[in-house]
Amino acid sequence: MRILSIDDDEFVTRAIKRTLDRLDYQVDTANCVTNAARLITDNEYDLVLTDLNMPDGDGLDVIRQVREFWPFTEVIVISGHGTIARAVESTKAGAFYFLEKPVDPDQLEILVEKAIERRSLVTESINLRAQLKERTQYLDIVGSGRAMQVIFETIENIAETDANVLIIGESGTGKELIANAIHYNSNRAKRPFIKVNCAALPRELIESELFGHTKGAFTGAQGDKRGLIESAGGGSLLLDEIGEMPIEVQPKLLRVLQDKRYRRIGTDREVEVDFRLICSTNRNPIEAIESGHLREDLYYRINTVMIEVPPLRERQEDIQQLIDHFLRRYAEKYKKSISGVSSDAYERIFEYSWPGNVRELQNVIERAVLLAKGPLITLDQLAITKVSQREEPQRVNVEEYENLTLDEVEREIVRKALERTGGNKQAAAQLLGIYRPRIYNLMKKHKIPDFGKE
Repeated sequence: MRILSIDDDEFVTRAIKRTLDRLDYQVDTANCVTNAARLITDNEYDLVLTDLNMPDGDGLDVIRQVREFWPFTEVIVISGHGTIARAVESTKAGAFYFLEKPVDPDQLEILVEKAIERRSLVTESINLRAQLKERTQYLDIVGSGRAMQVIFETIENIAETDANVLIIGESGTGKELIANAIHYNSNRAKRPFIKVNCAALPRELIESELFGHTKGAFTGAQGDKRGLIESAGGGSLLLDEIGEMPIEVQPKLLRVLQDKRYRRIGTDREVEVDFRLICSTNRNPIEAIESGHLREDLYYRINTVMIEVPPLRERQEDIQQLIDHFLRRYAEKYKKSISGVSSDAYERIFEYSWPGNVRELQNVIERAVLLAKGPLITLDQLAITKVSQREEPQRVNVEEYENLTLDEVEREIVRKALERTGGNKQAAAQLLGIYRPRIYNLMKKHKIPDFGKE
């Protein structure tokens, strides 16, 4: 993060630079409005700290110039001649805060952190909203098929509520994009959106990262630490791969969701928090409960609304649209004149089952664009070395079920698919041409017993 400190008193700029250097900020200094104007014209800063009264001008002129060149850069005014009128004037001109001299280093650190955080949130929100407007209604989520349209409608219906959301889907299906769409279309869009990958955090650190700790709470706790849950205050928290959260941490998360308050590790003092929870997982939650990886009471708490994202192999109608989308993106990025895909390359794309889903297709198209020598993507430029083989979906003999009701037919088809696959629900879903969570729903609906552990 880059910061500009402006003051005609060299002692002040040196002190500010020392304070912020310790926090790993890159700090430039200027001793007059003229020098500051040159730096602001040539460089985009995340934050500008400026005095009001300088020999060759006024700090208000600095604020106006910052707003003209870099509208999302935050400004903190630091002055030894503080009055209410001047503070109001500064904030009206666009300053984030008015701070009187002498500057307290601890207060300065807190204000700088808040200003940088606000700058990041505003620019991220602006950029994401621009993407919403220019590409699709839901960021980079592409899909005209019925399954995706249902997801879009669900997002529209729930975005402005505070309902907890559970997003289920295989890796690479776009769960994080859906989480982004929910947050950035909500009333919390201008507040933090904290994302935590439960599978990536070491088991021994996840509780400290989520809930924070106090100095001395455990070996290595050198100071107080604010947790990610607290950082999400007022905004949203995404817990990716919630099924990988250690089982011993889950009761504490459950209490937070119930009481909207919790304790940092090492203290009895409770912290109130207000956030919207979004969870995602590539595991079936019922499986995770049965295997002891997910508490059932936590599952019901996080599952106010469930969004099931189908794998790409069940979205054949969206593949053409996705190809065109990624072709435009990467042709523009790498400055290539590419108009489409050759017929044999298309054939290979539509034959492939895409185990890596949309993310895999995106990577394949990006690589092909980089390797392309002409206006068309050719077969040899696709990183699909072998078409994956899948068992053909089960065909129904209508005569066999002519005396049964529709519900009875459905039950028999599911039961036979499970019997044929030895109880393997993933294989049974593939055999029926449906997404695996539907198997669990159908088994529950028709009271079909589990054929055994997978």
